[in-house]
Amino acid sequence: MGDTFHDQLLEDSRFLKSDRRLDTELVDKLILQLNRIYPQILSDKEATKFRDLDVPTCVRLSELLYHLQGRGEEACREFYRALHLHVEEVYYSLPTRLRLRDDPFSVPLVKSNQRYALNDKGPLFFLGCFSVAVGMAMLYYYGESRVTGGSRALGLVALGLGRTAREVLIWYSEDNISM
Repeated sequence: MGDTFHDQLLEDSRFLKSDRRLDTELVDKLILQLNRIYPQILSDKEATKFRDLDVPTCVRLSELLYHLQGRGEEACREFYRALHLHVEEVYYSLPTRLRLRDDPFSVPLVKSNQRYALNDKGPLFFLGCFSVAVGMAMLYYYGESRVTGGSRALGLVALGLGRTAREVLIWYSEDNISM
């Protein structure tokens, strides 16, 4: 079970070499995609070599996969991206993709020994904290409206307004306090 694109390509290579859906035209599209978009992965000379129609498609594909594995992680990732773009049905039928579909909780491309946990106290702790926060918000909201009639909120709103509007809001909030 590989964690990197390089490991996945090693595992998927046998399937890719035997899949008859990857005909000459599709292999050429993959080679052109890698050559045009990422010439640092596949140079013009290498692309010409892999597009040679005198060599059978299965041999060219095998050599391309071996070449990409030698180029490292970035090249393997870009091959998968090109495969996904041009031959989606083959991409989704790869052994590594099928395994990921069967195991939805696996994180395939992250290599880390660190465990990420937001809170190790559990759901009851969260519910307790949430209940306290909601209770305090309700006390604050309903307690303020009974005592001051909302004058504090009106006073804060008045800060951003012009002089006349501010005087009206302050007068209104003072009028509600005396009621």
